[in-house]
Amino acid sequence: MEDFLSKIKNRAKNEKKNIILPESKDKRIIEASKKVLEEEIANLTLFGDEQEIKGLLKGFNSDSLKIIEPNDKFRKKIAKKLHESKGKMGITLEKSEELMKDDLNLSAALVECGEADAMVAGAVNSTTNVLRAAFKIVRTAPNVTFASSFFVMVVSNKRIGENGVIIFADCGVNACPNEEQLAEIAISSAKSFREFIETEPKIALLSYSTHGSARGECVEKVINATNIAKKKDPSLIIDGELQLDSAIVPEICESKAPKSPIKGEANVLIFPNLDSGNIGYKLVQRFCDAKAYGPITQGLAKPINDLSRGSNIEDIVGVIAISAVQAQNV
Repeated sequence: MEDFLSKIKNRAKNEKKNIILPESKDKRIIEASKKVLEEEIANLTLFGDEQEIKGLLKGFNSDSLKIIEPNDKFRKKIAKKLHESKGKMGITLEKSEELMKDDLNLSAALVECGEADAMVAGAVNSTTNVLRAAFKIVRTAPNVTFASSFFVMVVSNKRIGENGVIIFADCGVNACPNEEQLAEIAISSAKSFREFIETEPKIALLSYSTHGSARGECVEKVINATNIAKKKDPSLIIDGELQLDSAIVPEICESKAPKSPIKGEANVLIFPNLDSGNIGYKLVQRFCDAKAYGPITQGLAKPINDLSRGSNIEDIVGVIAISAVQAQNV
């Protein structure tokens, strides 16, 4: 059976998108670029010295590779384009020119202005800096007030999630979402699951309590968030509050929450805060030798995705492929 990443790569190949990588000085980005170009997953735009990068990527089809040396003239050109598209939102030409001095902002502007379809960064830069560029330049999609992130986790136990594939959210952006925000994370994650896994999401909002087994402010937040999400989208298969074992083990769900529509078959896990989400995905990744692709940003008008600074080459290729598929659906 074709694994998750192979499916994503094949979908990316069907409609190749242009992904901008502003961190070409990192060797992992260069090696990942070689794999992306070799497998024809996407077209790439890299920042840096043209001769140096061409030397490192010698032999690859130049039609699939664009190299930009972002000098002052180029930065001012993109600043003008950004101002023309965002001027009504209060971005003056002077402010735009100041923003374009930063490579992450410049990359995000290229996506915003249609010069590229998606941006992937974070091998060198922090998550905060990558997402700050996204929120300043691209902003949220129509009818979305709140951007979040998710990881696609791929585990060897095929009984968990959708044949071993499960989405964790939010593990990278929002420290302590309130109940309205938690509900929106759930709704966005359901959309992302349909987009990438191409089947129906079953969403569990996690807690230390299952259907009233414990009380507390944190539990109430999860219960209220579940109800808000149900009201906003009655079609969702969603439940909360649920402990993790009730969410993913049918026998335990039958014992602890026999009326749950999830039936212990959750394939989307929504964590109550960033502490639990970040710790949770790293536990699964390290203890279970699971693949963790992300964090993938959801809710933005156009795809801008962050890499963990601990990413290996395969991780980077995976996020590029996911970003390409995401761009197909914008």
